[in-house]
Amino acid sequence: MKKDKKLNLRFGTITALILLAAFSRIVPHMPNFSPLGAMGLLGVTHFQRKWQSFLIVVAAVWLSDLFINNVIYAKYYSTFTWFYSVFYWIYATYLLIVLAGIVILKKITVMRIIAASLAATTIFFLVTNFICWPGSSPYSHDFSGMMICYAAGIPFLKETFSGDLSYSGILFGGVALAQRQWPALKMKYE
Repeated sequence: MKKDKKLNLRFGTITALILLAAFSRIVPHMPNFSPLGAMGLLGVTHFQRKWQSFLIVVAAVWLSDLFINNVIYAKYYSTFTWFYSVFYWIYATYLLIVLAGIVILKKITVMRIIAASLAATTIFFLVTNFICWPGSSPYSHDFSGMMICYAAGIPFLKETFSGDLSYSGILFGGVALAQRQWPALKMKYE
């Protein structure tokens, strides 16, 4: 198989998996149990160019957000919603997860995938609770209020980590099985 066709096949397959994972958000699930961290980690390890990880993951999240905000939660918005109020913080979180994946997943092993999933959970927890703290009236705008806000987020950590770990297992395991069946999906260093 020609190199260009091999690259296009791998790129298309990984992109399709990331889009499919993003749209799995519309299936009923536990709060915070989502594929978003795993999508960034998968992209980092399987796209030839790392910038594709950033672009494809953010595009997939945005497309699924468009559907969720304008179809599922349409009654909560007065007009078509392209972006929600704190999207830039949330999307920045996914970009940080991709950066963590670049550092942690230089080699794909089960332990590194678990470590990267834990890093994704930690990044999501730290950033999202930090942005919740100043914008939420129940929390005082001092260090104590910030710590109370983080403490309030702790019950969601289990579901977030379960989602990151489960989806990482599904996505990375699925790619590994597909690569056994279709060697053209392998990158040159795998």
